[in-house]
Amino acid sequence: MTAFLILWLGQLVSGLGTGLTGFALGVWVYQRSGSVTQLALISVCNVLPAALMSPFAGALVDRWSRRWAMFASDTGAGASTLAIALLVAGGRAEVWAICAGVAIASLFRSLQWPAYSAATTQLVGKRHLGRANGLSQLALAVAQVGAPVLAGALLGSIGLRGVILVDVATYLFALSTLLAVRIPRAAASAEAAAGRGSLLREAAFGWTYLTRRPGLLGLLGLFAAANFIMGMLTVLIVPLVLSFASARTLGTVLSVASSGLFAGGLAMALWGGPQRRMRGIFAPLLLQGVALLAGGARQSVSLIASAACLYLLAFPIVNACSQAIWQAKVAPDVQGRVFAMRQAVALISLPIAQLAAGSLADRVFEPLLAAGGPLAGSLGRIVGSGPGRGIGLLFMVLGIANLLIAVAAWSSPRLRRLEDEVPTPSPARHRRRLSRPSRGAGDTPFHPLGEGLSF
Repeated sequence: MTAFLILWLGQLVSGLGTGLTGFALGVWVYQRSGSVTQLALISVCNVLPAALMSPFAGALVDRWSRRWAMFASDTGAGASTLAIALLVAGGRAEVWAICAGVAIASLFRSLQWPAYSAATTQLVGKRHLGRANGLSQLALAVAQVGAPVLAGALLGSIGLRGVILVDVATYLFALSTLLAVRIPRAAASAEAAAGRGSLLREAAFGWTYLTRRPGLLGLLGLFAAANFIMGMLTVLIVPLVLSFASARTLGTVLSVASSGLFAGGLAMALWGGPQRRMRGIFAPLLLQGVALLAGGARQSVSLIASAACLYLLAFPIVNACSQAIWQAKVAPDVQGRVFAMRQAVALISLPIAQLAAGSLADRVFEPLLAAGGPLAGSLGRIVGSGPGRGIGLLFMVLGIANLLIAVAAWSSPRLRRLEDEVPTPSPARHRRRLSRPSRGAGDTPFHPLGEGLSF
């Protein structure tokens, strides 16, 4: 796993740098404009371009070497980040210009996750995929936990421009690790040959591949539902706590919750997960449902913090087990397209979930349990009434939904027996191809138009 660990270290540092810039830009825009709408616009520009680009990014990842796809991603995103730093240094950083820079960086980053996930399959033996994916989840946790704290400290000492330049330096570090590793090129498979054609056809192939494998399509649907709930919770946790506690207490709750994310990633990195990966998905989903039910039941800091910690503790386990299944069941030379389709579904679900959470909380659940509301005299006697209790009820509803999703998934024979019924690409065939020496130790040169790109 030496090559993977070098690659992982570069992505960990780069992800931390991206988190620094994201936090610092959000603070800067909000302090300068005082507008939540402009702050939300930055978030949309960070997510939407990558979601729209993902199917095409997957096709390019499968055409190019995975190493050079990641190199292109880090180079483009780093250049866009440097451009933002120059605008800030010159006093010309308008919100529209920052949005443009963030959107361009988002387009380049759409290459990153499909290429990195597919490269992991090539570098790590099947029995170590759980640990490797656990390390990847741990890197995400480090970025989420460490970036806000570090960015807050750096903003006061070196300012926004300095924070962005630190991010640029992390991209350079990631590029150096990419140059230090060699990623074998995946062997050609019958599936890839069938999907070969124009860029548009290859972009659509990821969806076609899934529709021909109902078990994998069902697994994608399961995670789309789980991600939708997660997207709603990211919006709801802040007003839930602030409805009865201070902003300082909110920070404590979020820190405790993030520690669960870190612990889950570390556990998977050391343990590797169960031998039957689907069990590592079903059981944590049930735990998440119970945690949400408990967290919404009372206005208690300790209860909400514990529930949030348990909820996020389960996430790296679920994600690492799922990722190991995808890496084992999808032919390596089409993983870029298939994984990019998964990325598109996950990214698109987040803004929809966040908008839905705001509307449901403000227009439905909060009025139901407001003082004198329709449910204040009945359900309110159990869960309480007044500010924030409608959001608490929505938490509990989402917990029930999480439980139902887990039970429905377990009741589906296709999902329960997915690891047995979905065929695994032949390892012998791939080992033969991977053992052949090829140009640049298996890497093909990066070319901006790919191999005979056509529409």
